[in-house]
Amino acid sequence: MVDSVTLEVIRNGCIAIAEEMNANLIRTGYSPNIKERRDCSCALFDAEGEMISQAENMPVHLGAMPFSVAAAVDAYGGDLEPGDAVLLNDPFRGGAHLPDLTLVSPIFDDPESENPDLVAYAANRAHHADVGGSTAGSVAADSTEIYQEGLRIPPVKLFAGGEVVEDVMEMILTNVRTPDERRGDIRAQEAANETARERVHDLVDDYGASDLAEAFGEVKDYSERRMRAEIEAFPNGTYSFEDVLDDDGRGNTDLPVEATVTVSGDEVGVDFSGTAAQTEGPVNAVLAVTSSATYYAIRCVTDPDIPPNHGCYRPITIDAPEGSIVNPEPPAAVVGGNLETSQRVTDVVLGAFATEAPERVTAAGQGTMNNITFGGTDPRSDSPYAFYETQGGGFGAREGTDGMDGVHVHMSNTMNTPAEVLETAYPLRVRRYAYRPDSGGAGEFRGGLGLRRDIEVRGHTARFSLLADRHQHAPYGLLGGEPGEPGAAYVFDPDADDTDDAEGERLPQKSVHDLPPGTVVSVRTPGAGGYGDPADRDPDAVERDLRRGKISDEYADRYHEGGDGE
Repeated sequence: MVDSVTLEVIRNGCIAIAEEMNANLIRTGYSPNIKERRDCSCALFDAEGEMISQAENMPVHLGAMPFSVAAAVDAYGGDLEPGDAVLLNDPFRGGAHLPDLTLVSPIFDDPESENPDLVAYAANRAHHADVGGSTAGSVAADSTEIYQEGLRIPPVKLFAGGEVVEDVMEMILTNVRTPDERRGDIRAQEAANETARERVHDLVDDYGASDLAEAFGEVKDYSERRMRAEIEAFPNGTYSFEDVLDDDGRGNTDLPVEATVTVSGDEVGVDFSGTAAQTEGPVNAVLAVTSSATYYAIRCVTDPDIPPNHGCYRPITIDAPEGSIVNPEPPAAVVGGNLETSQRVTDVVLGAFATEAPERVTAAGQGTMNNITFGGTDPRSDSPYAFYETQGGGFGAREGTDGMDGVHVHMSNTMNTPAEVLETAYPLRVRRYAYRPDSGGAGEFRGGLGLRRDIEVRGHTARFSLLADRHQHAPYGLLGGEPGEPGAAYVFDPDADDTDDAEGERLPQKSVHDLPPGTVVSVRTPGAGGYGDPADRDPDAVERDLRRGKISDEYADRYHEGGDGE
């Protein structure tokens, strides 16, 4: 048995490996989506393909990545050798949605020996700004089947013995709009896994492969014990909550997502019966995504400091009906399931726990990733470009504190694309970027504010896709807190004199458009729900919000005493 001090050193060493992988991926990535937004995640797995540690980046990636490793192992099993790496993105074979490419690399104890032993896997997932499909950026809000969403890659060996498999790489690059950028980002993913390989070899040198394997098992058992203890603190019983997706972009509206959480001793089951059947539009979330959102929500209401690995998920069971929007069958369109439905799954699981333990839960955050893509031919270089980003919004208020303003929420934990980088890399201009006053739900603790981001198309006709939600149904408040303000999006034609105060033409929240030069798109992201009775808010906090321009006098008069700040 590994002693406790050595176990803790190894556990933290594994966390450090995942964090260094992620730092290397960000540092060497080519696209702003990876270098600036950090839309990527890294993790370390043991020889059985069970997660040992992760870099805390994208929740929607991390809980789903074990499905990718399992798919890679199932596809190749004992046929992997030192220097190999398996690439995949197929949502129905371990992936999430097509822009997320996952690279899985086996790590052996002594790669120079005749019969090396497998000791671990390194895996990372990166959202690529384009993987083909009908729309530049590969986030087609109007897709109705997965074939329209981009290149679908089953587990395939992209590196063999440390060398790229050129025909596979060529096949990938031939099917995307920005092949040089894609090659660079894939190479960055390879570099991240090579970092893990080197660091795991260091651990093997220090502790030996046998003791390291034993330590991996004990790390998982430790997390499991802590998670079971946390679950046992909740009262036994059944907690239920329901919310909806506004629509699927194809005329199907108010799609229910329902969670029934059953706590029994030190185990918890989450049943999504009652959730809408899979739908024509691209909001179907494969089981890996639904599981990832569920794991994340349960970690939030227990102890987020429990080491996130395979062990802490053992007490959790998930029942997602086949053929539903939380477990669709191929060839369902799924790009928005990873982006939007994952957020609603988080909302309903947290909402279910709030019925019994509201002090452990935040009010609803913005509940959307506000996905936008622009694509076309860059007039500066006469070459194709594809720009993708998500937009921040309000984070839910909770007991004791206001929600954060203008941040990426829950399943999206990225950063924004800085205006300077956006304008340098793409033929676009940021015309306005600001908080949305009054968008946070009122409460004893105010919900976070949404954002407004106006982007102008420069010198070309751009293909624009918007994939968002929470434009009709507002993020909920808790314990008397008011809901947050819903989102909206507008387009201003090139002849518009002023976009500061005008509303322009409102865009459907899931739609694709051709925008002539000079067009301005204005995305207004949702605020978050408030927590507690607004009448109980500290007058000093109301005055501070007024002074900082976060709320108006009208808002203060409506929900609080003293709209003039006195």
